[in-house]
Formats: sequence, C-alpha cells, structure tokens
Amino acid sequence: MTPSANDASTRPAPSVTDDARQERSARIAVAVFPLIMFAAFLAAFFSPSTFSPLANYMTPLLAVTMLGMGMTLSVPDFTLIVRHPVPVLVGVFSQFSVMPLVGWTVAHVVPLPDELKVGIILIGCVPGGTTSNVCSFLAKGNTALSVSMTALSTMLAPVVTPLLTLWLAGTYMEVPAGSMALSIVQIVLLPVGTGLLLNLFAHRQVAHIQPIMPWVSVIAIAGVVAAVVSRSQALITTAGLLMFVAIAVENAIGYGLGYAVARLIGVSRRDRRTISIETGLQNAGLGSTLAATYLGAAVAAPCAVATFWHTITGSVLAMYWRLRGFPEGEDPLATIRQLREQAAVGN
Repeated sequence: MTPSANDASTRPAPSVTDDARQERSARIAVAVFPLIMFAAFLAAFFSPSTFSPLANYMTPLLAVTMLGMGMTLSVPDFTLIVRHPVPVLVGVFSQFSVMPLVGWTVAHVVPLPDELKVGIILIGCVPGGTTSNVCSFLAKGNTALSVSMTALSTMLAPVVTPLLTLWLAGTYMEVPAGSMALSIVQIVLLPVGTGLLLNLFAHRQVAHIQPIMPWVSVIAIAGVVAAVVSRSQALITTAGLLMFVAIAVENAIGYGLGYAVARLIGVSRRDRRTISIETGLQNAGLGSTLAATYLGAAVAAPCAVATFWHTITGSVLAMYWRLRGFPEGEDPLATIRQLREQAAVGN
C-alpha cells in the first residue's frame, strides 16, 4: 500500500513555493546536522572540563527535542497507522527486531568491554528519531510512512526499549528496566504529547515557531553528545577504533536488512527506502540520556558516537537515493506485486 497516495485528500496541497522552501530547508538541515554533531563531539573530546556541566541538563535537553518532534505531528499521522497498517507495522517490527538483534550480534563478536557492549545493544533498542524523517524526504521515500513509524515506535518505546535492553544486555550488567521505562515516559511521551496537543489546538501559533524548532533540537542533541563525550573521553581514547567499527557495522547492516525486510513483504520502492532508513537510523540521543542516567558514562559513549555517525550515513544514503532517482518507466508507488502484474500484461 502507498499511504501518501491515499492520504492526499487529508492534507492541503502545498504550493510550489512551499515545496521549494521545504526542499531547501531539508537540504540545509541534513547537511549541517552531522557537522554540528561532529563539532560537538570534537569540542567535548578535546576540552571535557568545559562541557561536563552539561551532564546535569541532559534530560531537559532531550525533552526539548521530543517537544519539537511532537509539534511536527498531527492526527492524520496516527490515523494513517489504522488505515494503512501493513507498511507501518512491518517497519516498526523491523526496527525493534532487526536492530536489537544486530546490535547484540555485533556486541557479541567485537571484543569490547562489557559497558560498551551494552551501549551498542542499547543503540539498537531505541526508537527512530526525527532525523530519519528528513532523510526519508530527501531520499524521495514515503515521508508520511516515516513520520508514522517514528510516532509509533516512540509511543512503544517506554515498554519495548527497556525490555529489549534487559533481555539482550542483562548478561553484561544490571539493567533497571522499570526506571528506564518511567524516564522514557517523562522525557519522550509527555513532551511529544504536549507538542502534538499544541499543534492541534494552537496550530497557528505553533506554525510560527516550527521553522526554528529543528535547529533548537539540533543544538539540544549536540549538548547531549557533548555531555556524554566529556564524561567518556578516556574510554573513547582507549577503545575508540573498535567502538567506531562496531557502530558503523551495526548501522550499515540495519540499513541493509531494513531494505531486505521491506522488499520481502513486497512494498513499493518508496516504502522500501523509508523502512531502510527508519530501521538503521536510531534515536541515539535518547540512548545517550538513558545510559548516562542509569547505566553509566561508559555505556553512553557508543550512543554519543552513534548520534553523529547515524546522521552522516543517513544523509549520504538519502542523497545517493535522491540522485539515483527511480528506474525509468517504473511507478515508485507501485508494490512489487503490482509491477509484476503490469509486466505480465505487457508481455
């Protein structure tokens, strides 16, 4: 199914000017976001004492990003899940099954300290983030599907993320799943819900500040990265290369398997791109905050590295797919079954 095609009547058609402005803003955001994350990482690594006080503000910083996410959501984003559930549910299932198992496998294979193994696993257990929505848009994927997947995975996170982390990482260290679940409700669900309600009941006012919210979120996540790196500098120095390899492998396999799962169920090429990006690009900022709060700075270190690495790879993959376009003569909204039926009729 192709949600965006069926939902055109629920949203006003954007003007050419609006499309051009959105395209320009998305390109700028997806290019600048990784650079800001990398700059925050380097600054905190070489001057940890400057940024270590940010550790006291990680929870409110992440809550600000979640508020910004909520302000981009609307009721149709959730009704889409009910009316066209298959791509959304398969995508979220892929995200909460493929990535956790990939994270566990990579952590099991790469010789890292137990704390870093837990961090690698946690990266795979968190939901998707708003960066995936921008990357899906730039990749000419199904943006409505991307937003719906992000919204649903975020709503499920208070239950699924702690349970998966406990199951897969519990052998390495004690995981306080109950406390983590409560924190996710406080720093994810409540701000997202607040943002959604503001967008619903004060849409005109929210529309005025929506353009700056992505940049507020970028700065907030950069603060989270700097806080974690400043507390984990020594560990990153000693285990940095192996940790980076583990994160890069986990991320790349996530993109590949996400695409494979989407192809297996036969969704359209646009949906395949979206599910691939949503599966591989995680909300590592949330992982950083949870780890720093409950599991220690060492566990948070891989999440901090993943925060900027995922934005880099997501941006590169999005631009590759955008430049590649779609096969000539193929409808990017058509499912594999529809394409086969068209080919049979043509023959």
